[in-house]
Amino acid sequence: MGIGDKAKHTAEDMAGHMKEAAGKATDNEKLEAEGKVDQAKADFKKAGDDVKDAFDK
Repeated sequence: MGIGDKAKHTAEDMAGHMKEAAGKATDNEKLEAEGKVDQAKADFKKAGDDVKDAFDK
């Protein structure tokens, strides 16, 4: 997998963390949940990258 994809997924994960923190700070449960979902999506994509990397080797 390319470095660009890994960087993109890491950025998505960080955005999820920021969204979750903003939700907690403002007591906005919907925003907090969206942040957690964004993080899960990014983690799933990262895991897919790791699988692809394993098969490329």
